[in-house]
Amino acid sequence: MISKFSDVFAELKEKGICKKMVAAWAVDEHTIEAAGKAVDMGFVKATLVGDEAMIKDVCEKNGINAAKFEIVNETNELKAVAAAVKLVHDGEGDVLMKGLCSTDKFLRAILNKETGLLPPKGLLSHVGVIESPYYHKLIFLTDMAVIPAPDFRQKMKMTGFIVNVAKSFGIAKPKVAFVAASEQVLDSMPACMEAAALAKMCDRGQIKGCIGDGPLALDVAIDKESVQIKKLESPVAGDADCLVFPNIESANVFWKTNSKLAEGVKQAGMLVGTSAPCILASRADTADTKLNSIAEAVMFVK
Repeated sequence: MISKFSDVFAELKEKGICKKMVAAWAVDEHTIEAAGKAVDMGFVKATLVGDEAMIKDVCEKNGINAAKFEIVNETNELKAVAAAVKLVHDGEGDVLMKGLCSTDKFLRAILNKETGLLPPKGLLSHVGVIESPYYHKLIFLTDMAVIPAPDFRQKMKMTGFIVNVAKSFGIAKPKVAFVAASEQVLDSMPACMEAAALAKMCDRGQIKGCIGDGPLALDVAIDKESVQIKKLESPVAGDADCLVFPNIESANVFWKTNSKLAEGVKQAGMLVGTSAPCILASRADTADTKLNSIAEAVMFVK
């Protein structure tokens, strides 16, 4: 069973999985270091698109052999991002990774109708993974980065996305918690009402391949003692694999609280809904977070 990122790396090695990754404007230390580690571990072949002189300078300063990468020289940031996305669009890469470029430039290229990666009428969303020493398995969560206030139909699609990501990690039937401020079905809170409806859709198979319950407050979603104290009966409570948050604020705060205030937490994140997984790491993310995100994306590649 995969319960931490080291298990993910072991799984990729055992199965001999190796995918082609293209990094857009990959001129920064953390992106190049993470790509280099992924190449050394054998689960990607990496193409770095960006200013070749800057890439080689970073490699030299950090003792990284630039020869392990294919480098596509493009000195203009916007053109480099467009070129990277087009390579993946044309089948030259299985995974796209954001380098030092700004998020708006990265997303603009992904959403380009001619050379981008989002299918017509598709939905772009974000799925994160957290390994916490305070929880007994990986936590998958959505959406902390893309959809500000998802409507009901978007939440249905987001749930399908996160279930598929969890399944790619070997979880046969993920347990999905639809998170709200309370586990009570309160008509004064729209998030509670929508969570209850989504949970019923899981029960009826309208959202397939998972066990869903909601509304669930965060404590009862992930803490068995809280479940016992509140005498809640649920197939998900205290043992959730996936957390579907009601809006970007709640998901983002949960994500950043874990990254800044919880010691020993490891994270990964990627865009889904695209024709290929896209790693949307912050420019400030560590090399380890970016490496974990590469592994998440490779696990998810069809």
